[in-house]
Amino acid sequence: MVPTRRGIVARLSDVLAAGRGRLRDHPLARLGPGLITGVADDDPSGIATYSQAGAQFGTGMLWTMPLAFPLMAAIQSMCGRIGRVTGRGLAANIKAEFPPIVLKGAVLLLLIANTINIGADVAAMGEAGQLVTGLNPHAMAVVFVVSTLLLQVFVPYHRYVFFLKWLTLSLLAYAAVLFTVHVPWGQVLRDTVWPRLQFTADSAAVVVGVFGTTISPYLFFWQASEEVEDMQAQGKAGLASDPCAATKELRRIQWDTWSGMFYSDITAYFIILATAVTLHVAGITNIETAAQAASALRPLAGDFAFNLFAVGIVGVGLIGVPVLAGSSAYALSEALGWNEGLEKEVRDARAFYSVIAFSIIAGLFIQYSPVSPMKALFWSAVINGVVAVPLMAVIILLASRRSVMGPHVSSRSTVLLGWIATVVMGLAAILMFVLR
Repeated sequence: MVPTRRGIVARLSDVLAAGRGRLRDHPLARLGPGLITGVADDDPSGIATYSQAGAQFGTGMLWTMPLAFPLMAAIQSMCGRIGRVTGRGLAANIKAEFPPIVLKGAVLLLLIANTINIGADVAAMGEAGQLVTGLNPHAMAVVFVVSTLLLQVFVPYHRYVFFLKWLTLSLLAYAAVLFTVHVPWGQVLRDTVWPRLQFTADSAAVVVGVFGTTISPYLFFWQASEEVEDMQAQGKAGLASDPCAATKELRRIQWDTWSGMFYSDITAYFIILATAVTLHVAGITNIETAAQAASALRPLAGDFAFNLFAVGIVGVGLIGVPVLAGSSAYALSEALGWNEGLEKEVRDARAFYSVIAFSIIAGLFIQYSPVSPMKALFWSAVINGVVAVPLMAVIILLASRRSVMGPHVSSRSTVLLGWIATVVMGLAAILMFVLR
């Protein structure tokens, strides 16, 4: 007989049961989906993009992060609100409110982009693992993939998510790198608040890349669905049928999302800054992978900075890959009406877990194909850019409709920021095609 997930993790459950009260009281346990969503935004492919921005333009690209922060936070807070109020994920709400072509197009392109992105992330994790251990990068990638897949499939979400939250601390590695190098803080401050715009194809391409990797469709689906997971795990109902809990829950979502996005944004800022004051200063202006950025740091900032950067790649990859695969599974399952949820047994949600497994394994095989990981990542960014703009408009409309949200529609300021983000991403998507 095939063992169930509960059978496989029975011993782990016994061990954790003794400390369950302490885990519930831990500060990390009180942080919600916003934290993990924010960290997943800084996945290895994102690190490569931010590293290229710092290496190519030095501190001249720091201004992009303060601009991106309120825009990404507004969209993500709307996604979280939609999930918590309706008790359904983003795809399920789109299915109920919009023509089928809207959902089918978004989900299809999301699946393709996520799988390619997983492939790029897995390759980067394998390369980073090789840098630290000296082992074969493909073997390291397989180890990471198998570990991630087993945890996501066989460990219930409410336990797995606690360890994902601990992994978010890996982002602190990029702040720590700055303590090992000289930083011209006066220039850093000027370039943060007063952009030195360069109207060239190269600078525009980097700006497009930064915004494209910062505001990504897979984060929209993940955050809405994880609000639903958290709600169901606590035995709560959607706010549409439980208005008494609305004030407290919506305040939590707001704080959780904005703090999680701030953590993500400031980390991206640190990555740009760390590579600007090391690689750019040394004349290294072309970075194709996150692992290459880590390698280039070694002779400039020493072994400690190199190890921090490489370990950080692995840490955020272990968060990013499950989020990418999970968002694909949620979107497709909600679109097709399948039973879904990371709290469910495999036997109760076979199709949902099959999508997760297929996405991760397909991503693993991409690194063995003749397709360049960076070329694949570019096309992933193109697809994300195409999907993000109409999807953001749909999210804003959902969050503004009283027929969907009842009295819990998003505030005017959040909606305004959402429309600004949509215009910015629309311009970025247009530039992405014009500049190629």
